[in-house]
Amino acid sequence: MNALEGFQIFLNVIRPIVDVGVLTFIIYKAYQMVVKTNAMQIIKAALIVALVYAFAFILNLQTLLWILSKIAPGLAIAFAIVFQPELRKLFLKIGQNEWFAFGSRSRHTYVDTVIIAAETLSKFKKGMLVVFQRHTKLDDIIDTGTRINADISSALLVTIFGHETPLHDAACIVQNGKIISAGCFLPLSEQYDIKKTFGTRHRAALGLSEQTDAVILVVSEETGAISLAYDSKLHYDLKPAQVTKMLENLLEISADQRTIEDTIDESKATV
Repeated sequence: MNALEGFQIFLNVIRPIVDVGVLTFIIYKAYQMVVKTNAMQIIKAALIVALVYAFAFILNLQTLLWILSKIAPGLAIAFAIVFQPELRKLFLKIGQNEWFAFGSRSRHTYVDTVIIAAETLSKFKKGMLVVFQRHTKLDDIIDTGTRINADISSALLVTIFGHETPLHDAACIVQNGKIISAGCFLPLSEQYDIKKTFGTRHRAALGLSEQTDAVILVVSEETGAISLAYDSKLHYDLKPAQVTKMLENLLEISADQRTIEDTIDESKATV
């Protein structure tokens, strides 16, 4: 009986710690997903509505409270319609997120191969668009191009993008060291504040990064700048060494986000 009582006391002590720990973990993961999408707009809109309601409640504005209570169902529907793209991306991130990934995988050896091709094309001011598939399946995107299923090589990438072939204007999809498909069309970005100087390749790279967790490498045809797009952000004009380090980290399941951000900070300092 004493053992049972002792176990019950232990549960009573440990239960609040576990409760707080689980809640903290969920809030932290939710914050990470919100930051990596455009869902911050949803939070801002919800805060505005909440502040208006609190203002009306504190000042006892009966008419405004009555109006808010009547239009609340309509606001919820309008909220879902207006912010449908952001909500879709948020739920997509929930499905993609590796919540308990603590191990590490071996480095992706084909990254150097892609970087060599990118450097070669950059010197000759030839555009390039390569998509590295991660967790989100890209079957719809793959079907828009020509299936290749070839082992990746810098010579093959230079051949595809360096010459006026039917495949050079679109994207290559890379997965597990193979070029799955070439000549694939990507969705253009929905962001309204994107730089006017960015061409279709950069807009397409950013657009796919807004809808999936893919990492997209871009070589500018105008400037030869090498860039990476992921998590709805475009990191422009990076050095080959920086791109290699970022890709190796991003293509790992347990990538250290701090390492990636440090690399970005270094790239900004050198521009």
